[in-house]
Amino acid sequence: MRRLLLTAALALSPLAALAGAPQTVTLDVKNMTCSVCPITVRKALEKVRGVASVKVDPDTKTATVTFDPDKANAAALMKATAEAGYPASVK
Repeated sequence: MRRLLLTAALALSPLAALAGAPQTVTLDVKNMTCSVCPITVRKALEKVRGVASVKVDPDTKTATVTFDPDKANAAALMKATAEAGYPASVK
């Protein structure tokens, strides 16, 4: 069993080396007017492939998103919030 785990770890290690460093972007989010809005924005962003974490601040109307740049980009994040009814732009 150990040998199998070691083999799997060695086989996957080159893939980890190829992954891009996580990137963080802060979005200005429009139309957040109630207590449910940040939840909707967070869920929309979490559905984007490659997103690692999302923090939505309703007071400043921003969303800070950490993502894998090989799988997502700011345009995909803004598209997700716009489709949920919350247009956004990079801060």
